[in-house]
Amino acid sequence: MSNLLFSLNATIPIFLLMLAGMIFRKIGLFDENFITKMNKFVFVAALPALLFIDISTADFYNAWDTKYVLFCFSATFISVLISFFVSLPFKNKISQGEFIQASYRSSASIIGMAFIKNIYGNYGLASLMIIGTVPLYNVMAVIVLAAFKANQKNLLNVQLIKKTVINVLLNPIILGIVFGIIWSLLKIPIPIIVHKTISSIAALATPLGLMAMGGAFKFQSVHNNIKPIIICSIMKLFVFCILFLPVAVYLGFTQSKLIAALVMLGSATTVSSYIMARNMGHDGILTAGTVMFTTIFSAFSLTFWLFILKMFSLV
Repeated sequence: MSNLLFSLNATIPIFLLMLAGMIFRKIGLFDENFITKMNKFVFVAALPALLFIDISTADFYNAWDTKYVLFCFSATFISVLISFFVSLPFKNKISQGEFIQASYRSSASIIGMAFIKNIYGNYGLASLMIIGTVPLYNVMAVIVLAAFKANQKNLLNVQLIKKTVINVLLNPIILGIVFGIIWSLLKIPIPIIVHKTISSIAALATPLGLMAMGGAFKFQSVHNNIKPIIICSIMKLFVFCILFLPVAVYLGFTQSKLIAALVMLGSATTVSSYIMARNMGHDGILTAGTVMFTTIFSAFSLTFWLFILKMFSLV
């Protein structure tokens, strides 16, 4: 029972914040424009500030773990390949690009940081997981969405690839990590006034990000895509966890590293994947349906996985 309560205490507050966002949208406190700006604020300011303050104040020489970063990168890349092969039977009926992205792309930054904060009281080494996944998430999302539209056979545009590389290099989350690493390695002191100011902005990342995610959530018709949506959701919440969590345990990862890996592998498909799909010419219905299903059921699946890990004293 104590293991179950531990798991519920870690998961339920996260989804209550998302539910609060949905309620605030319903009663008119949030509207489309406000949610869009809130998402942008979290992405451009609050989350980079959180990552910067977390990394810059840590002893990065001791915190860095090459094996862990390579594991996160490899697991993500293999997940993309698996998603591609699973999408092949549906290629004439749906957008393979949407299917692939919705299957592998997690809410790693927002939910990952929130999970570790709930369990350990700090953000631990979640930034290492983000280093290993977020750049690859963005690069592969643009590639698969550009290359695999429904009934599309054209090759990737070279200019699009160049633009993708630039966008990844200028990604605010990546910049927050890079500047944090530089500060940590050079041991540059942060004045107390500056530290408190950045910390105050950083403290907004998790609650605002989760409420914005809930507020952006929309129920819409997914009947024609129900089968691929269900398959995407099963892969996102269970298959990758079954495949890669035992590998993580075998490699010796425990505590916050294992929790970050769990979120990377089995958390809900991020809402931003829908925004990216729409912006790149897809209808977004399959992505929206997968976001809806994984968001609802990840409350139960993540509690289940966390309970299993706790039962074996791994977290």
